[in-house]
Formats: sequence, C-alpha cells, structure tokens
Amino acid sequence: MTNHLPRNILERIGNTSLLALRNVVPENGTRILLKLENENPTGSMKDRMALAMIEAAEKDGRLRAGGAVVEYTGGSTGVSLSLICAVKGYPLHIVSSDAFSAEKLDYMRILGADLQIVPSEGGGMTEKLTRDMVEAARVITEKTGGFWTDQLKNTDQLAAYHKMAEEIWSQTGQRVDAYVQSVGTSASLRGTAEGLRRRNSKIKAVAVEPAESPVLSGGKPGAHKIDGIGAGFVVPLWKKEVVDQIEPVSTSDAIAMALRLAREEGLFAGTSTGANVVAALRLAKQLGPGKTVVTIMCDTGMKYLKSYGAEIKKSGTSAA
Repeated sequence: MTNHLPRNILERIGNTSLLALRNVVPENGTRILLKLENENPTGSMKDRMALAMIEAAEKDGRLRAGGAVVEYTGGSTGVSLSLICAVKGYPLHIVSSDAFSAEKLDYMRILGADLQIVPSEGGGMTEKLTRDMVEAARVITEKTGGFWTDQLKNTDQLAAYHKMAEEIWSQTGQRVDAYVQSVGTSASLRGTAEGLRRRNSKIKAVAVEPAESPVLSGGKPGAHKIDGIGAGFVVPLWKKEVVDQIEPVSTSDAIAMALRLAREEGLFAGTSTGANVVAALRLAKQLGPGKTVVTIMCDTGMKYLKSYGAEIKKSGTSAA
C-alpha cells in the first residue's frame, strides 16, 4: 500500500493539532486548548482564508488564469497569498508597511510578491495607516485590472473558519465551553464562533483587541504593536451579536505572554497569540473548574525574531 502524496503544498493547509497548555494554566483547573495554526505551510492560520478567497474567485470567474491578485496586509495574509499565488501562478501585488515585521515582508518577497510599502508613524499600527494601505490597494487594482481579495470585506473566508470550527469540535470530543480570538478582519472569530455554535449554541465567544486601541469596546483608536489585529476602526466583518464579551490586552502583556509560552510551553508564537492566551486565562477564571476554553496559536514566532530580540534587550531579560 502506498501513502497518499499531496499534489502540492496547498493540500497541507488545515487539520492542525489541538494542544492543552501544561504550565500556562489557571489555578482553577480550567483547560486551555491551543489550536496550533503554526503547522500550516507558512506557519499561519491565514493560509486557510487566503486559499478560500482565491478558490472562491476562481470558481465564479473573478480570477482567471494569469490574472493578478492584489491585497493590503499586515503581513500574515500577504505571506499566505504569496504562497498560494506562487503555486497557482498568479502575479501578486501586496501593500504593506514598515509597521509590521521585517521577516514577513522578506518572506513575501522570497515567494515572489511585488510589495509597495506605506510608511507608518513611529512604527505603530493606526487607523490612518490601515486606510492608507486600503487606498493604495484600490489604486493598484485599478491600474492592473487585478482581483482584489479585499480581506476586510471578503466573506468568502468565513467558510475556511467554519471548517476550522469542525476540526475543533471533533478534536475536543465535543467539549467546548468558550472560544477566544483576537480581531483583525474579524473573520476568524466570527466564522469559527458561528461554526462552533452550530454544534452548541451555548458556547461563549470572546473577542480580543489591543488595549491601546479599544474601538470594539467603544474606545478611541490608538497606536499599538500587536501584528495583524486592531485596525483602528470597527471592521466591516465585525458582528457584535456574535460576541459575548470583549477583552482588551496591551501590547506589553501580549509580548510578555508570547515569551512565556516559548519558555514554559516550548510554543514560539506571535504577539496576537500572546494576547489570545492572556484573554483565555482571564476567561478561565470567570468560568470556573471543569470547563474548556479554546484559543488559537495564530502563527509562528519565527516571523517576529527581530522585534522579540529588541524587546528582550530593552527589558534586560534572557531566555535562560
């Protein structure tokens, strides 16, 4: 008997592991499970949504053979689209910024994407930066006649997260009490929560946003450095009715937790994962013992080596 060999790397997207945290846990015994999306080909959950958006456009004719693809991105979506377009043979135009990790920008270039970099103010993510990137993508789309995936508005990606919800439901043995996820486009929170609630309508959904820019909570936008989340305005795919509560997490707390996960669990993740686990621990205290909280390891920390290195030097800590 011969094992099935994938036709290409895209068949390795999804079906990632679910792992119980051992040391970064609440005192009351609530289980915190982490979906290891770093197991996807580019090390990010965004592989799922990027593939879903491209395949939907291929199916209905918005994207034809040889056509160009355009997107604005904080990095992970751009890397995922770069991989998919490399495999499928589509020219890709990416708008990004120096506010995001240099590793992600280099990764996109290595995979063949053409990048336009929009300068930030002081290296932080702001509402103005997001809107400037969106406008730059619109201009490129007009010039090239390409297909703009437009991740802030594209509902095709929800199907990818409905599938992830089915994976979680199966992997937990149908035992999920709450789902926690940080909000970028809001598609992963919304799609996964919707999928889980098809199985159990009582599952709680908790959104995570940067404390420096708590717009979903009704606060004012501000600059922060949690890559991939906190656009600085209420994003189009956000549905308040899907969410039971919103947890603001500061950049410093997100970074500290990401480093703690590396040192205590051997899980090297990005800053949005750190924010997820901070919020999951808070929720666990509220729920009490015997409950199960699921959250996401959004991507690998290998995309943040320079920024983490700078943080370690600044704080005077070491990995020892």
